[in-house]
Amino acid sequence: MSNLTGFVKRLRDIMRNDAGINGDAQRIEQIAWMLFLKVYDAKEQDWEFEDEEYQSIIPEKCRWRNWAHDDKSGAALTGEKLLNFVNNTLFPVLKGNDTKDADGKTLTPGIKVDSTTPISKAIVQTTFADANQYMKDGVLLRQVLNVIDELDLSDYEESHAFGEIYETILKELQSAGSAGEFYTPRAVTDFMAQVVKPQIGETMADFACGTGGFIISWLNQLQKRIKSTADADKYSNSIYGIEKKQFPYMLCITNLLLHGLDVPRVYHDNSLTRDVLDYTEDDQFDVVLMNPPYGGSEKADVKNHFPDDLASSETADLFMSVIMYRLKRNGRAAVILPDGFLFGTDNAKVNIKKKLLREFNLHTIIRLPSSVFSPYTSITTNILFFDNTHPTEETWFYRLDMPEGYKHFSKTKPMKLEHFQPVLDWWHDRQGIAEDGFDKAKRFTAQQLTEELGYNLDQCGYPHEEEEILAPMDLIHRYEEQRASLNAEIDRVLSKITSSLGGNAE
Repeated sequence: MSNLTGFVKRLRDIMRNDAGINGDAQRIEQIAWMLFLKVYDAKEQDWEFEDEEYQSIIPEKCRWRNWAHDDKSGAALTGEKLLNFVNNTLFPVLKGNDTKDADGKTLTPGIKVDSTTPISKAIVQTTFADANQYMKDGVLLRQVLNVIDELDLSDYEESHAFGEIYETILKELQSAGSAGEFYTPRAVTDFMAQVVKPQIGETMADFACGTGGFIISWLNQLQKRIKSTADADKYSNSIYGIEKKQFPYMLCITNLLLHGLDVPRVYHDNSLTRDVLDYTEDDQFDVVLMNPPYGGSEKADVKNHFPDDLASSETADLFMSVIMYRLKRNGRAAVILPDGFLFGTDNAKVNIKKKLLREFNLHTIIRLPSSVFSPYTSITTNILFFDNTHPTEETWFYRLDMPEGYKHFSKTKPMKLEHFQPVLDWWHDRQGIAEDGFDKAKRFTAQQLTEELGYNLDQCGYPHEEEEILAPMDLIHRYEEQRASLNAEIDRVLSKITSSLGGNAE
């Protein structure tokens, strides 16, 4: 396809005319399942070339090449016939259901998956388990299919270029309603992967992997270290991901297939529904890179999978416990968490921080500008770097300020990897930094953090806040965070005063 840069725009322009598509979120979801089948068909061509006995899990009539491809002979499905096939044959079959005639006779068997089904085949049913087909105009659907089918994924250059274009689709999630929660800016995932320094033979996990950004950044860093066929095999088997929601799971699988991973070990599941005390060394990983969902809620019984002292109602807190139980001895982690975790004083948060500092080496916290995740959220976040080597002795805090010429990040002016350069320059030559009387970088001992600050990790924050016009819910979240931070500081001071007077602080 000659005009890759106009790919998304062409699809959007066609789909705007379809009455079944309501907004960007549905438009991108519609594009996603078609892209998955196109990419999967290209992969199957490779697998067929490598193995003459390869058999697809998809029935012949449902394979992309046999219903979506238009050979310009005039025989391609379109209009009502195309809609009928997609709605009443393709989707039921890929979801695992047989299609039957009026007499109950099976017309096309649904794909069947069990514990013996290879991951490369099982992902088809898992991907379509909760997928949706929104389009109502079969002629417009044919036009969309034709644009996607123009992609020549057998050509290395075009396939690689499309892998980059796919990133633009993922970026559009940021402005497609709540779907933006599954996309972490590539600059952030690349920075975190670069700092943890992937090594051949290590395994990396993301227990809420969204569209797979951390996995791709990990693979990009690890690929530079491949020196042999054995290294390449270890590279292909180095990742593990779990994603609870169907749509980002589909995007993630497609993303990994596009990046050459034939067997993407990513599962459609919920990381919080297994007892953390049941994890063994076999369930642990050398590296964890992730941005846990925060501000969300789980069913009440989810807390039953955690020890009572760690059973928080905040999803980010629960994921922190999962990470600590699933990080190998000598393993390392880089995790994005909201400010609320740093200064939170409820029992579960404090206990999680106690466990983190007493059993792990929390060596660095990077404070990020509030607009890094704009426009999805303006909640201020942080990157916690820790390893499972020894208890924390000291923790460095570093505040990453907005780059010169930027008032805030936005969709048109997103954060770039180069904006992390000040952190990288400081990382290997750590020194305290104060600007305008406020700490920008500072070292705290574990004793200071625990005894003097009462597990308040809200240090080296942003002293000067620019006035912003926020969406109502973001404004509420901002006020809630400020109130919680103030309450935490008041509690700390009162505790110190009470202790000095010989009393017992609650």
